[in-house]
Amino acid sequence: MTDVVSLLQDFAREKLGSLMRHQAAARLVSQYDVNNTYQYVINREEVQLSWLAKAIEELGGAVPADTAAVDRTPAGKGADAARAVIDEDGRAAQAFVDRWRPRISTMANARHAKMLGVILGEELEAKRFFEQALAGRTDLLGKRGETLGPSHGEVLASRWIE
Repeated sequence: MTDVVSLLQDFAREKLGSLMRHQAAARLVSQYDVNNTYQYVINREEVQLSWLAKAIEELGGAVPADTAAVDRTPAGKGADAARAVIDEDGRAAQAFVDRWRPRISTMANARHAKMLGVILGEELEAKRFFEQALAGRTDLLGKRGETLGPSHGEVLASRWIE
């Protein structure tokens, strides 16, 4: 069982790092639809981390602690900086899947292997979102109604203004 716990902890630690990077990216990517997509990806990662925490705790392991905030100051400014971050996230998503798929395929515990497989599937979905954003698509999470028009513009980098 300790091998399974260790594997789940490693996976959770890496997934937590991904969540932190996506939170930092959401502060940089201001286009409304793309930022909304980052919020969706972040929400899914929070759910995935809750699944991982429950599995680790059920096996008697300790859940990895939060890491420090991530600084994602890209080269360039504005749209170029956002594109660089989105591109990096797409490549990181594929690398995550490539790194973990072989390890998951050898797991004897079907329940945990399936859970990790679902997370890898959602990682590939996030990669697809990032690729579509780079292609200039704004219908990432669905088509907007006619009354709203083609674009909502941009979001603020910070939620609260004082």
